[in-house]
Amino acid sequence: MSVKTALRVIEIIEVFAREKRPLSLSELARLLDVPVSSCLALIRTLNELGYLYEVGRRNGYYPTSRLLAKAQQISKADPILERVYPSLAELRDATQETVVFAKLSTDHRVVYLEVLDSPHTIRYVAAAGEFRPIHANSLGKAMLSLMSPDERRALLARAPLERFNARTLVDIDAIEAELALSRERGWFRNLSESIDEVGAVAWPLTLGGERYAISVGAPVYRIEPNQAAYASIIRAACAALERHG
Repeated sequence: MSVKTALRVIEIIEVFAREKRPLSLSELARLLDVPVSSCLALIRTLNELGYLYEVGRRNGYYPTSRLLAKAQQISKADPILERVYPSLAELRDATQETVVFAKLSTDHRVVYLEVLDSPHTIRYVAAAGEFRPIHANSLGKAMLSLMSPDERRALLARAPLERFNARTLVDIDAIEAELALSRERGWFRNLSESIDEVGAVAWPLTLGGERYAISVGAPVYRIEPNQAAYASIIRAACAALERHG
């Protein structure tokens, strides 16, 4: 299988996740922006492997539960998530806000490894597998704090420090000052620096020699008055995980 074909398969899965309905061959081709003939070959293969089924003539295709079953098998065997999930669930239950567990990707972006949603109707919404910029994210700042000054400055010098709004820090010295203040304060935060009216507080941890971070995110009007309380709970969870890790 070529890299392009593998990418198309992932895109097909993501289209169904977004559309949440059976899709005809022509609809899939249009949504993927590929020729119908190319799309047909992929659909036939996924159908033969049991990952898609034809709902009915002219009713389109939809994923079978085989896809979910395989995803669950993979997820349950994740050695890191298996260890941290109970703590993440406790954090979510204690704060009633969205909890995110993250790591740095190979290109030095923040990648969300697990997301536990808040039960509130109005909440911070994210998904595992999403990427965020390291400089405008509470998790990114937390993981930056674990680096040596030289490593951190070299990374920030290479990173695209995009300005999302007036609150985004894009100057390396300003970021360094914010990190120093955050360490002294006891939490790393993002208050509308990347997404308006959305905030989060985070703390880093090390597991198996690798850097991770955990955050609690919510609308700013809920996160801002609860920063210290949430940070205390996150720090305790991180310390416990490191002790038993």
